[in-house]
Amino acid sequence: MTSSAAKPRVLVIGDVMTDVIVRPEGPIVLGSDRRAKIELHPGGSASNQAAWFAHFGLPVALSARVGQDDVAHQEGQLRAAGVTPLLSGDATRVTGMLINIIAPNGERSFLTDRGANENLSASDLPLSLLAGLDLVHVSGYALFAPGPRAAVMSFMAVARSRGITVTVDPGSVGFLEEVGPDNFLGWTRDAAVLFPNADEAACLSGRSDPTAQIHFLVQRYGLVVVKRGAEGAEAATPAVRLRAAAPAVEAIDTTGAGDAFLAAFLTARLENAAIDVCLKRGVEAGADATTRLGGRPGKG
Repeated sequence: MTSSAAKPRVLVIGDVMTDVIVRPEGPIVLGSDRRAKIELHPGGSASNQAAWFAHFGLPVALSARVGQDDVAHQEGQLRAAGVTPLLSGDATRVTGMLINIIAPNGERSFLTDRGANENLSASDLPLSLLAGLDLVHVSGYALFAPGPRAAVMSFMAVARSRGITVTVDPGSVGFLEEVGPDNFLGWTRDAAVLFPNADEAACLSGRSDPTAQIHFLVQRYGLVVVKRGAEGAEAATPAVRLRAAAPAVEAIDTTGAGDAFLAAFLTARLENAAIDVCLKRGVEAGADATTRLGGRPGKG
């Protein structure tokens, strides 16, 4: 994807969130109390992905929107993670917040307030950002509201016209169902690579069989990489389909596992590694990410 001897440059577009991680000691008692451990962590799919790109050694910037009063704090957290922050402050909305309820098996459920992310606009994505880039990666969350979607789609189209690789992670099966899979497929037509998880692949393809899902999606994207959790992952082009098993680990929190997988896969891809190598690095990174709390590296 890049022939340069220098390290590739990546721009991630999407969201900044504050994650409220809740680990109940047992089933939630409706109308009453349940003891739980509660922690605050930096989050947001795009922010996590950017942090993992930096963790794997790539120069990476993040374009996103946060509450005006929170700009300095969020910039500091991103810089500490090795990410160049390109944040705009929003005067009308606060930084997005997500409540992450973790089940005993490590699976998570989300309650989401998108906050300032809903106001991402063209002014946050000047075309000057494209200079010198090898990759534009878009979190699907940036496509679920009309304003951000228009800005991001325009930016994606220009990036592709300049020969810059564009990749997309759908982000949320709940939001995909809300906006409609056919719409999302149209919005992401400029993407060269799509990274759905198993539920998102089923939603976007309208098919339950993994082979049928792959067949449907590879007709629309040059490369499709499906994250299947504990079952590993697979990658396919019109000519090849490869699978990789996930390493066995004791999962604590699956938040950010897909983000780690994606960043590891694309880092290897940008280093011109073969797809099977990209998959191997991806599943290893994703599995490792589940062994710590939070969605970014360095937690645990």
